[in-house]
Amino acid sequence: MERRKFLFRSVQASALLLISGNMLASALPMFNPQKKKKVYAHNLFFWLRNDLSVAEVEEFKNFFEGLKKLPYQKNLQYGKPAGSSPRSVLDSTYTYNASMEFKSLEELEAYGKLPEHLALVQKYKPFFIKMLVYDTVYN
Repeated sequence: MERRKFLFRSVQASALLLISGNMLASALPMFNPQKKKKVYAHNLFFWLRNDLSVAEVEEFKNFFEGLKKLPYQKNLQYGKPAGSSPRSVLDSTYTYNASMEFKSLEELEAYGKLPEHLALVQKYKPFFIKMLVYDTVYN
């Protein structure tokens, strides 16, 4: 009988320790929160000239393909307006937009100064009449 009580209490103590350990492990992030890495988004909007030929508009895509090859930037994507239903807050007047991500503001700014970046901008600048850039940091 004593042996049964001892075993029962041992099982109870083990269960209590297990539960306590799990509770402590789940509370640890509260005391030592992981720092979320910031992401810097670089969003570009282009309004191409109306007098460009179909071939020239197609050629403009090479601008984005060239940017994809440059260091620092990640996840470059580009496209045209989605064709969403018109709304007062929706601007679909641009021809192309691109978005990419950077690990830091320093990398974003270094990217903008790369000779290869500047050469691509210079080469394709005659294709557009307007360009807007929106840089955003996400926490």
